[in-house]
Order: sequence, then C-alpha cells, then structure tokens
Amino acid sequence: MLNRKTEYEFSSGLRWTHWIRAFSIFALTVTGFYIAYVFISPETSKEPILFLNAEMRMWHQIIGFLLIAITLYKTFLFLFDIMSKKERISFWDFISPKIWIQQIKYYLFMGEHPKIRGVYNPLQFVAYIGLYAMVYAVCITGLILYVHVYHEGLGGFLYDYMRPLEALMGGLANVREIHHIAMWGILIFTLVHVYMAVFNSIMGREGSIDSIVSGLRFEKDHH
Repeated sequence: MLNRKTEYEFSSGLRWTHWIRAFSIFALTVTGFYIAYVFISPETSKEPILFLNAEMRMWHQIIGFLLIAITLYKTFLFLFDIMSKKERISFWDFISPKIWIQQIKYYLFMGEHPKIRGVYNPLQFVAYIGLYAMVYAVCITGLILYVHVYHEGLGGFLYDYMRPLEALMGGLANVREIHHIAMWGILIFTLVHVYMAVFNSIMGREGSIDSIVSGLRFEKDHH
C-alpha cells in the first residue's frame, strides 16, 4: 500500500522569488530582443509620439532592476533564511559520489531516485549554480551598459564602480556580448528546467511542479 503525506518544502519567499524571476526573464527577453532586433514598428504619424523603442528600453531597465533586487533577495534567503536550510543541505548531496551515480541511473531509467537530504539533487544543484552565475552576469553587464546612458543619479553613483569591471571584461563591446551570451544561457536553462520539472513530476509522483506553487511536496511511505 502506498500512502502519501505532505511536507512543507518551499517557503513563500522562495516561491515568490521564483515566479517574479520567471516573469522578469520573459519580459527582459522580449524587450531585449526588440532592442537588439527591432521586430515591430509603430504606425507612422506626423506627431512626435512614436517612442516605442524608448518605451521598450524603459521597461527593460525597470524589469532589469527588478531582477537585480529579486536576485539579491534570493541570495540572502539561500545564505541566511531558516526555511532555506534544505537548499543549503543540498550541498552535501552534491559532493556525494554515491548520490551522483544513483541520480544518473535514475535519469537513464536504470534505478530508483536516490534518497536526498536537501531540496535539490546533484544535477539540479549544479544547474542552479550555473543559472545564478548567468543571472549575475546579466545583471552586472546590464548595469555597466546602464551607466553609459545615465550619468546622473544611480547611474552616476555606480559609474566609477562599473568602469573597472568593464575594463576587466575587455571593453563595452565585450560587455554587450557577455550580456547576450548569458541571456541565451538562461533561456536554454529555462527550457531544460521546464522539461526536467515535468519529468520529475511524472516519474517521481511527488508533486514537484505543485510544490513551487503551494510549497508542499508529497512524501512516499511504503507499507
């Protein structure tokens, strides 16, 4: 007989950061593609109202700062939040060769899912490290590009801090290239993430997708 009980896995803070980050990535992708490759033009008019490009840039910057804020908040939760302790515990699963082998066998349909102590299995842990590296790259390069347009206020304050990073990356052209490459990396991660979330939800039957909405995951008890 298979009984199920629920376990509170994801805090409300983690779930909110997840969905706000998902919205930010989608909106930044749309506006970013428009800035790089203008794919729509407003209807011609004699009036000075055709500022679609400026509007797209405005929303790209607003949502960019939202992504920066939510990324810093999520980093704080991971490091210090009590409810996020299970995320930190995932590190011990990550350094376990036994769990690595069991996890790979599971994805190859050669074994059962390993019993992990944390929230993420080793492959998920590596993927999320890569995701946050790319998100931080997008945020930092975005700030470097921002300070070259806005020289007062926040842009003026950050200018002297961003210039050494710009030089370290090899100049403004390289900064733009890194910004675009990191964006493509995030998009590829998103596609794989959705696929694996569905895969684990179907194979594991533990409510993996539901847990990022409700915070609850099913635990299996075999009797």
